Amino acid sequence: MTPRPRGARRAPVLALSAALVVLLAACAGGADAPPGTERTTGSEDRSGEPEGEVAVFAAASLAAAFDEIATLAQERYPALTVRLTTDGSATLVTQLEQGAPADVLATADEATMAGAAEAGLVLEPASFATNVLVIAVPAGNPEGVTSLGDLVTLDVVTCAPEVPCGAAAARAFDAADVDVAPVSEEQAVSAVVAKVAAGEADAGLVYATDVLGAESELESVEIPDAPVNTYPIAVAAGSPNPAAADAFVELVLSEEGQRVLAAHGFSP
Repeated sequence: MTPRPRGARRAPVLALSAALVVLLAACAGGADAPPGTERTTGSEDRSGEPEGEVAVFAAASLAAAFDEIATLAQERYPALTVRLTTDGSATLVTQLEQGAPADVLATADEATMAGAAEAGLVLEPASFATNVLVIAVPAGNPEGVTSLGDLVTLDVVTCAPEVPCGAAAARAFDAADVDVAPVSEEQAVSAVVAKVAAGEADAGLVYATDVLGAESELESVEIPDAPVNTYPIAVAAGSPNPAAADAFVELVLSEEGQRVLAAHGFSP
């Protein structure tokens, strides 16, 4: 009998071993796949679109515009839910300092956002809109207000000094050289709007967008050389969902987001 060549008995074993290696690698889902090999596991097997919940903290004056942008975000990303919280900018920053979970912060001025950035609460703020201060009066302007000087003898409501609209009001009074003592100082511009609309005050200093949103109840009186506030937005440093936060910020900065803001009275 002719002897078998050395190694002939091992060939089938080696072939079987190679087949097992291939099979095991496939079953492992590519966990040890070589660099450059595409792997699809978990949420990565879809398009990479944001999902889950994104918590947005926004200045009160942004409420209507951001409601609409939130709807756009949820239409664009069906797996995403936007939870919008609106309040005075200073109040929102305080909540972040106290550990409130948020993904995005949008404030009504740059100074408040700068403070949040210095405290390490947000990452890389970007400006996205501007707003101008006006005098809000009840519809029909019953007191005949035409200027800041007319407010000296009236019941006037403003935001508190630490709130962006309150700081803007103080600048406006200083520039006009008038001494107005507010009967109430609120923590959010929405509270000023509500008091004037309800007839609890003769006038209030708010943003132009606030009067536009309540034009059936309020009228605006323009202020010469009125203060203009720039609105910044940023991802929160402790964001639980940074991918969704990035997507929301990008939508606000996009042409589509800017069209929504313009429709609500904001300027670029």
